[in-house]
Amino acid sequence: MHTIRVWDLPTRLFHWSLVLCVVGLIVTGNVGGNAMVWHGRLGYAVLTLLLFRVAWGLVGGHWSRFARFLYGPDSILAYLRGQGRPEHSVGHSPLGMFSVLALLLILLAQVGSGLFADDEIAFTGPLAGLVSGGWVEQATRYHKQVGKLILIALVALHLGAIAFYKLVKKQALVRPMIVGDKAVPTPLPASQDNARTRLLALVLLLLCAAAVYGIVSLGDGALPTASYD
Repeated sequence: MHTIRVWDLPTRLFHWSLVLCVVGLIVTGNVGGNAMVWHGRLGYAVLTLLLFRVAWGLVGGHWSRFARFLYGPDSILAYLRGQGRPEHSVGHSPLGMFSVLALLLILLAQVGSGLFADDEIAFTGPLAGLVSGGWVEQATRYHKQVGKLILIALVALHLGAIAFYKLVKKQALVRPMIVGDKAVPTPLPASQDNARTRLLALVLLLLCAAAVYGIVSLGDGALPTASYD
């Protein structure tokens, strides 16, 4: 067996930060009231993290790059037939690709709709004033009803897949995302994870945070606040 660095530190921090933020969004969204202040702030944090992950998917560690887990039909079919290549069990598998991309897209849709949503009770998205009432109504309906349920279903499916890999395929997916390293049967490339790459990740994260601030500033530019009639 060979031990290699699969998940670099920026990827791991992104993953667990996103987990905490999504849990916080679900909790604050259900509590409502003054908790909606934090619901909005967590939404900005998630958008920042998602933008970072897109950028890191282009320049990050070997196994974090989209090029390493965007598989074609042939690879997917071979994996389903039990003829997967060694690298399919290191980073994201062909099936894991669908889970990751679906979560990223649905989260983008959820936080994006939240920017334009207005529940007329405790929260108004910072960009709601830039579009028509019809758009706000559609964004609010999607955010509170459709997108929320899809996201919860995807999270449940993601957790179920982790349990399946652990109990049935005897592959631990959580531990490598904590420590970064994974034992593999054949020599494979390791993700670069050093001071230079971590500094690059920090710069990218700050740029993404600045971009989110700029997006929010297109509206009222204020942090979300609870408001009651």
